[in-house]
Amino acid sequence: MNILEISNVSKNYASHKALDNVSINIPGQSVFGLLGPNGAGKTSLIRTITQITAPDSGQIKFKGEILTPSHALKMGYLPEERGLYKKMEVGEQALYLARLKGMSKHDALVKLKYLFEKFEIQAWWKKKIEELSKGMAQKVQFITTILHNPEFLILDEPFTGFDPINAELVKNELLELRKNGTTIVLSTHRMESVEELCSHIALINNSHVILDGAVKEIRKAYRSMTYDIRFRGTNIGFTHALWTGYELIDLKPEEDHHVARIKMIASSSVNDLLKAILPHVEILSVQEVIPSMNDIFIMKVNENNPVKK
Repeated sequence: MNILEISNVSKNYASHKALDNVSINIPGQSVFGLLGPNGAGKTSLIRTITQITAPDSGQIKFKGEILTPSHALKMGYLPEERGLYKKMEVGEQALYLARLKGMSKHDALVKLKYLFEKFEIQAWWKKKIEELSKGMAQKVQFITTILHNPEFLILDEPFTGFDPINAELVKNELLELRKNGTTIVLSTHRMESVEELCSHIALINNSHVILDGAVKEIRKAYRSMTYDIRFRGTNIGFTHALWTGYELIDLKPEEDHHVARIKMIASSSVNDLLKAILPHVEILSVQEVIPSMNDIFIMKVNENNPVKK
């Protein structure tokens, strides 16, 4: 079931069209990657979902209902531009934001104690935000974003400012939130985060959705029938076996063996390839080269961008 349905949403700012007839369905309990180059329209879409701005046309439904201000209490939003009050103490600010999300003081204090201990920031309760490093402040804002257990969570570049240890801590917390029922929208330029976390993605470019769907299905759809073959034996014998039906893209030595990258052409199969080379070399492994989301991102954006003369 889709938790969020975005249908034919458009948004204009003066002469700039930020969103042009955008339609996206976000499955419940997914980690959904919202991808695109700078200026593509991602932030404009997030602002319509969080109701900071309203679309000029189209509609958004949350759990089957037309989006209304009451749905904001079920959401959490971590913007790319952080917005903590620098002069306020960490604990005071966290409690204030929790109350804005509808939590009682008692429930907020219980949950904050749990999260502050989990993220090892108990000693920061009386510190002012201006006393914290960028990474420390980022950790506080992440906690205040998730502490009311939102059903729907939007994170814009959430790993910015984190060292690898804290980035891993946040990643594990996101996976736990998803396991417990939260749907997460992750807007990021870090394709490794998409590979690790996202089950679905939508790629926006020039105000349009140019690709969307399940990550596994998208990667399969962009298979190029290319394989890496690890083998022992002579290069001459190996290359002679590839006269027809195959394209040798690369061949390089590695310690006591070689690695060849081969692309199938015509109607050749992996079995055909193995039959051709087995008499000439010892095969150590065969692995299909599946394009990464980074490869697909670059390819689709380049295809969609107008050619400059």
